[in-house]
Amino acid sequence: MSLLKTIDSNPSFEPKHRTAEPDRLISGSPAFKTWLQDIAKDGKVNTGVFEATPGETHSIKGETFEFCHLVHGVIELTERGKDPVIYRAGDSFVMKPGYVGVWKTIETVRKIFVTVT
Repeated sequence: MSLLKTIDSNPSFEPKHRTAEPDRLISGSPAFKTWLQDIAKDGKVNTGVFEATPGETHSIKGETFEFCHLVHGVIELTERGKDPVIYRAGDSFVMKPGYVGVWKTIETVRKIFVTVT
């Protein structure tokens, strides 16, 4: 088993499809796709690709740490009590445990993510 894992930003296998939970939806009707590509540390570290269509949702990280790198698209993140921040393709960011805010997908976004719980 190799300890090196390449993450494919355009995977050929079928993603997991879902929509926003009603209690998280703010506006629009965003659809989500997730291509989980690696699970480690007994499920505590997950890596893959996520895609979201335009819409606005509450983002609540709880105890989860998440690193994101945008492959394409534009989003606006507004942490509770802070000014909005725009991220575009090529940008990377981290949402730390305890993060609460609003995730607004402006243009369909695809990101590579790593979550740690």
